[in-house]
Amino acid sequence: MSRPPALQAQTCGPWEMKERLGTGGFGNVIRWHNKETGEQVAIKQCRQELSPRNRDRWALEIQIMKRLNHPNVVAARDVPEGMQKLAPNDLPLLAMEYCQGGDLRKYLNQLENCCGLREEAILILLSDIASALRYLHENRIIHRDLKPENIVLQQGEQRLIHKIIDLGYAKELDQGSLCTSFVGTLQYLAPELLEQQKYTVTVDYWSFGTLAFECITGFRPFLPNWQPVQWHTKVRQKSELDIVVSEDLSGEVKFSSSLPCPNNLNSVLAGKLEKWLQLMLMWHPRQRGTDPVYGPNGCFKALDDILNLKLLHVLNMVTGTVHTYPVTEEETLQTVKARIQSDTGIPEQDQELLQEAGLALFTQKIVTGCSRDSEQPCTVAVPLEYIFLPLFPGESKRTGVGSC
Repeated sequence: MSRPPALQAQTCGPWEMKERLGTGGFGNVIRWHNKETGEQVAIKQCRQELSPRNRDRWALEIQIMKRLNHPNVVAARDVPEGMQKLAPNDLPLLAMEYCQGGDLRKYLNQLENCCGLREEAILILLSDIASALRYLHENRIIHRDLKPENIVLQQGEQRLIHKIIDLGYAKELDQGSLCTSFVGTLQYLAPELLEQQKYTVTVDYWSFGTLAFECITGFRPFLPNWQPVQWHTKVRQKSELDIVVSEDLSGEVKFSSSLPCPNNLNSVLAGKLEKWLQLMLMWHPRQRGTDPVYGPNGCFKALDDILNLKLLHVLNMVTGTVHTYPVTEEETLQTVKARIQSDTGIPEQDQELLQEAGLALFTQKIVTGCSRDSEQPCTVAVPLEYIFLPLFPGESKRTGVGSC
C-alpha cells in the first residue's frame, strides 16, 4: 500500500499545520495548532476526485456533526477564519475537537493488550460507546462503520474518554427506518450489510459486539483472517448463542458460545458479558439486541445492569484464589462470609476479613460502605475489594496486607 504524500507546511494566521492524523475514504485529517492560544483542532478535508454520491455523503457528515452534542461523540468546531481558502477544492472543511490519545486501534496494538484490555478499561469503554450509540440512535442516526479506528481517546479530568468519530458513513433513518446502501469496513459489518439487505440500528449492535469482544480477548470473534465470501458461508452456520468461530491448527472450524481465555475479566463479569455478547452477535437482525427481560433493543439496559454491578473481590491468602461476589447496597459482611464458606468450605468463624491496610472488618458492616471510593459517585461500578485470611482451629490469628 502506497503512503500518502508528505504534508507541505502551511500556516493560516496564527494557525500552523502540524501533522496528518489519518487518511480515510474521503480525504485527510490534519492537526492544526494555534501558536497564540495553544488551541488545537483536527481539520478534515476532502479529496478532489470525490464522486457526486460521496460529495453528498460529505455534506451529510458535516450537517450531522454540527447538530450533535454528546461527550462520547467527537464535537464539531468552527473552521478557523481564512482556513477555508486553503482547501484543495470547493468542498467545505470540517473542523473537530482534537483528541490527543490517538485511536483505539493504536491502544489495542500495544503488547500488554494482546490478550485484551484491563477489566476497568473494558468497562469504561463499554459505558462510553453504549452512551454514544444510544444518543445517535435516539437522534435517528445509524453509524454503520463502528470499529477501533473510529474511536478516539481523550484524557479527561479523571479518566480516558472514548469518542466516536467519522460519521461519513452514518445515515439518518428514513420514515420506514430501513436502509439498503452498502458501506463500512468488512471485518465489523453486520451480515445484512454484506448481503446488501435492508437494515436498522441493529447493524451497530453487531459492530459494537465485535468491537467489545476484541477489546476483551485481543482478537475478533469470527474467523478474522478469512475472505468475505468464505467467511459469510461459514459464520452463518453458527447457532444464535455462538460468539466465537475459530479455526484450529488442523484447519477445522470450531463454534463456541463461551468467552475464550485468557482474558482479564473476573468470573462474574465474564459470565454476564458472555450472555450480553450473545445478544449483540446474533446472526438474524430481528433477534439481535433483544434481551429476555427488556425486550427488543433492550441490550443497552442489559449492559447498564452489568456496568452498575457492585463487585466484591476476596483473595484467599492460603490458596491465592480470588472469589468475586455481586453485592447489594444493604448487604453486610456477615452474608458475604456465608457465601465464602459455601465456595471454600472455610467456616465463617474461621474467616478474618481485612482491608488493604490490614484492618479487620466488622461482620455487621455494610459491604458498600467499606470501599475506599464509597463516598464517590460512579458511572461504572467501583470494585469493592478485601482480603481474607482463613483461621484454622489451633492456629493463632495471622495478619497480612493485600492490595485492593
